Amino acid sequence: MPGVAEVLHARLVGFSYPPHSHDRWTVLLVDGGAVRYDLDRRRRDGGSRTVHVLPPGVVHDGRPGPAGMIKRVLYVDHTWLADQLIGRAVDVGPLVDPVLVSCLAEAHRHLAGGDPVAAEASVAVGAERISAHLARHGGAPPAAEHATARRLRRHLDATPLAEVRLVDAAAALDRSVAHLVRSFRAAYGVPPHAYLIGRRIEAARSRLLEGVPPAQVAAEVGFVDQAHLTRHFRRHTGVTPGVFAAPAASHQVERMPARLPPGFSSGP
Repeated sequence: MPGVAEVLHARLVGFSYPPHSHDRWTVLLVDGGAVRYDLDRRRRDGGSRTVHVLPPGVVHDGRPGPAGMIKRVLYVDHTWLADQLIGRAVDVGPLVDPVLVSCLAEAHRHLAGGDPVAAEASVAVGAERISAHLARHGGAPPAAEHATARRLRRHLDATPLAEVRLVDAAAALDRSVAHLVRSFRAAYGVPPHAYLIGRRIEAARSRLLEGVPPAQVAAEVGFVDQAHLTRHFRRHTGVTPGVFAAPAASHQVERMPARLPPGFSSGP
């Protein structure tokens, strides 16, 4: 569906995401249990039937509560949520809105059922409601990024993933590698190499869903080999590239489990 890059349904117990960022908006609906995370080094948490909006380019981690978590996630681009809302999304916490929960649940249901018109309508209504929440809350603009870190980030984003080297970036920006690492970590909360790993995982997810073999994906996005990709991919997603790509390869939709653990709801 245009504007929706990926859909993820997952049940997590005892798995934690490392600090990373996405190149698209992440709209996370908690169906059961609880989620905890730091967004731009600000603590966030929420239980069942809460919605969490993580803006593109902002570093966050993620972990389930003690009883685990069942979640449904949409990864959408600026077609649905405007880039000027990024700062406000950082300031605003979890959204508690039954109407929004219903819209997102309908969007997932229609995407899984193959009804693109109904899915598009549900996503549109949900995105409009999220935008209204963020606009209403407002909030202070984000702190100014360190100039060197900002320049490095632009350089990294503009360089093909397979060709990125910090020594080249240091030469291009007339700074030492140590200076770049120190400035980047201070501005974004992660060192440049962790940011790059996150970008490479994002690119790998897209290529795997297109049916590209993992070994070819590893070379295209800058990993040393398939084993290197697999190690980082499992750390970021909890599964191997082969498992992640299996639904795309078989053209099957993986649905939520019919039987959920005690205390978990299946959503509206």
